[in-house]
Amino acid sequence: MAQVLTVAPGRPGAYPTLRDALEVAGDDSVITVAAGRYAEVLRLDGRRLTIAAAEPGAVTIDATATDQPALRARGGEITLRGLTLHAGDAHAVEVAGGRLTIENCTVHARYGAGVGLSDRAVVQASELVVAGAQFGVLVEDSGGVIERSEIKDVTDDGVIARLGADPVIRDTTISGCGYRGIYVYQASNPTIERCEISRTGDAGISVAHHSSPTIRESWIHETSGVGIFVGRGCGGLVEGCAVESTATPGIQIDEGAHPTVVAATGGRTRPSVGRQPLDRAIQKDPDRVEKLLADLDGMIGLAAVKEEVRTLIDEIQVNEWRRAAGLSVGAVSHHLIFTGAPGTGKTTVARIYGELLKALGVLPNGDFREVSRRDLVGQYIGHTAEKTSEVFTSALGGVLFIDEAYTLTRSTGGSDFGREAVDTLVKLMEDHRDEIAVIVAGYTKDMADFLDANAGLASRFAKTMEFENYDPEQLVLIVHRIAENDDYLLGAGLSDGLLEWFRQIERDQNFGNAREARRLLEGMRKAQSTRLRALGRVPSRDDLRTLMLDDLLHATR
Repeated sequence: MAQVLTVAPGRPGAYPTLRDALEVAGDDSVITVAAGRYAEVLRLDGRRLTIAAAEPGAVTIDATATDQPALRARGGEITLRGLTLHAGDAHAVEVAGGRLTIENCTVHARYGAGVGLSDRAVVQASELVVAGAQFGVLVEDSGGVIERSEIKDVTDDGVIARLGADPVIRDTTISGCGYRGIYVYQASNPTIERCEISRTGDAGISVAHHSSPTIRESWIHETSGVGIFVGRGCGGLVEGCAVESTATPGIQIDEGAHPTVVAATGGRTRPSVGRQPLDRAIQKDPDRVEKLLADLDGMIGLAAVKEEVRTLIDEIQVNEWRRAAGLSVGAVSHHLIFTGAPGTGKTTVARIYGELLKALGVLPNGDFREVSRRDLVGQYIGHTAEKTSEVFTSALGGVLFIDEAYTLTRSTGGSDFGREAVDTLVKLMEDHRDEIAVIVAGYTKDMADFLDANAGLASRFAKTMEFENYDPEQLVLIVHRIAENDDYLLGAGLSDGLLEWFRQIERDQNFGNAREARRLLEGMRKAQSTRLRALGRVPSRDDLRTLMLDDLLHATR
């Protein structure tokens, strides 16, 4: 298990500085940093570890008083999450060799690059923001992927790829550069996909010195120089790009250059580009959507819930059509409230909903993470916000399912930090409304009390779905389905016996619905085992598969 260290000045048991934590951190350690500004310079040569903000965006590593990078690493594997890094007269992050994963971070540098990579370093950057630097990202003899990021308001070039660099830059917005948006030279071969480049002091993309980039489906506009310039001796591919409001010509091919230019358009077609694409149709999987909706329809009961989910999916589809037509689309929350008794399918529907959002291109992965109070609530002041933020950040891109959410607002005596978890969730849900679906679940009355605990909580959710108890007939169908999946058959009279049992059983707030059906089936299987052992012979295949009315009577005795 990875070692987890906490940096929080003044907190008992935590390290006061990052430097102190780094001195004891072993390989694969995770250092979680409490909110605050840390005037430190981090040196991580040969290290393999993760540094993550407990509250994304609230941790600043400030090296502006020095002439060194805020973080420098040579070799190793470094992961940064949710941090802001400031440097003065150096790169904010400088990595030579090794691997850098940088997620949801913001970097600044007065003189130098926001991120500088060299010596065959490999980068995996997502949701990176470079806001103010001499250069945005400098990739020298290195590669990797930079995606869903933003580079803005830099003094010179937004991205520099040189000395054979071959990064993939996709779904990224580059704007407000004093010189070029992307400068490719010295035999470099980057891939630039679905990027938006605008408001540059010179060319949007400039290619020189025998380089051959691949530039696809990007939008270059409002540049002081030409949109794309390809110099002598250079090749590559320019395909499906929109170039408008630039100096003429939009795409300039120098004499002696040999790129392939395919379907370059004027300003009439704006592709789906940048950190916040207008059109996510390329990410959709319509066949998967229909398959998931069929799976939903195949669930027993839940007619009202199925209708509500289909309504949400229809709304998402119409909003995508409106975006494609250039019409305004209001902000939409994907957060939901599920109310009802246990065993009514809330977790299963939540999983399907996450997969639907992925198939529709709304969420990048649709992964499902189920948590409860103990995963979110800490044991001392400040610990809860840290735990909640960590859980929330780890679930970005998918579904965070909080079962029995009402327990967060119930006092357990003494110091109770559940409400701190709720307050933290409220802020994070608003800040990341397009990046996650939060689903809270629990008993109907208890969930009403839960929503009253924070004035802004109810407004964060798009809809409440009520999961009703299954009726006796539906419970019999559930037993049939579970038995069939487990390769069992129900013998003569057993279905009628089950129906009679479910009709007379007490159905209070602790009734388990489908869980009760599964529990009963397990009891019947145990009764069958006792019955078969008493046969005095090896049971036949039909004997092994068939559950009898006597098994039900024994299980419910």
